[in-house]
Amino acid sequence: MNSHDHSLAVRLLLNVGHGLDHMFLLIFAAAVGVIASDFGLQSWEDLMPYGVGAFVMFGLGSIPSGRLGDLWGRRRMMVVFFVGIGVSTLLVSMAQSAWQLAVALTLVGTFASIYHPVGIPLLVQKSANPGLAIGVNGLAGNLGVALAAMLTGFLIQWFGWRAAFAVPAILSVICGGWFAYICPAETEAPAKRKAGVKVALSPAMLARVLAVMTVSAATGSILFNLTTNGNGQLMAERFQGVVDDPATLGMLLAVIYTVASLMQVLVGKLLDHFAVRPIFLGIVLLQIPLLLMASFAQGWWLFAALLGVMVFIFGAVPFVDIMIVRYVDDRSRSRVAGIRLAVSLGISSFAVWLLGPAVKGLGFETLLWVMAGCAGCTAIVVLFLPTESSPPRIPT
Repeated sequence: MNSHDHSLAVRLLLNVGHGLDHMFLLIFAAAVGVIASDFGLQSWEDLMPYGVGAFVMFGLGSIPSGRLGDLWGRRRMMVVFFVGIGVSTLLVSMAQSAWQLAVALTLVGTFASIYHPVGIPLLVQKSANPGLAIGVNGLAGNLGVALAAMLTGFLIQWFGWRAAFAVPAILSVICGGWFAYICPAETEAPAKRKAGVKVALSPAMLARVLAVMTVSAATGSILFNLTTNGNGQLMAERFQGVVDDPATLGMLLAVIYTVASLMQVLVGKLLDHFAVRPIFLGIVLLQIPLLLMASFAQGWWLFAALLGVMVFIFGAVPFVDIMIVRYVDDRSRSRVAGIRLAVSLGISSFAVWLLGPAVKGLGFETLLWVMAGCAGCTAIVVLFLPTESSPPRIPT
């Protein structure tokens, strides 16, 4: 496959895939209250831990996914992604008990683990503007987060929670067939190619960058997962007596995610022209006061605070991917991305498992204070990034 340029349709499907990846992981969080009631559980907090398997495998599965992407081929793995996540999500829609739901969601997470270490390196292969490509891709991914909130609310209201899983599942399988048809076959797997990017950092500095990348990805993933999995229930609690309709709340949350997603395009564009550290540090520091504001806000003030929180949480997402593009040879990017995802998402998956019990025992106010502390930890870690006079050019 000529990696200088993908066709518009291939790039479109790669971005759609990112949206579906995040959407499938969050349908459960958007529907958990209705599912818990259907299964006879007392509250959504009691059912939430059954979704942890999806996020554990989303992280751990990244290692074999990245290895297969480099050694077997990224195109093949993307076909497996589209079809596999679609079929496993259909299984979720058929679950008759909490444990059946847990097993099916774990399968969803296993196939979801393919996208980030495989789809993003495939998208940015020899891209002249990788920051912008990653920013647009991040926008697509977070539009999937927004769609999960909005579409799930409407499908539940009109057809029931099972349709909220089944409809996008069928769409994913269709996308898989389309991708297999239009994406040219790779002539050789990425690991077998001779040409590669030259890393400008010393081995010691590269090791430091990889450490910063992994730790900041872990803390960032904790914030991302706690907010995207908990915002729906937070809004339902804080909007009582103001807005009580689930579909309307889903629309409001979708507005927050859609607006916040635009930040990734701006950040990606900036990263093509400026150094990483000052932009990353500024975005992380702005998360702290906004999280503290959200901890006590009610009603429409909460809406404003959450909008600010999500703008800067989503805005922090492109940094790890752009560091991989700048400093890691394309022949091994999927494996490096897989390892860092396994570590960071493995840690953050426990945050999802703790979300229900933490809210039940401590409340959202305390949880948001803890999240502000987590953002502070990220800011400290970012200070260890190397100083750059200008972003390195990616060879084409």
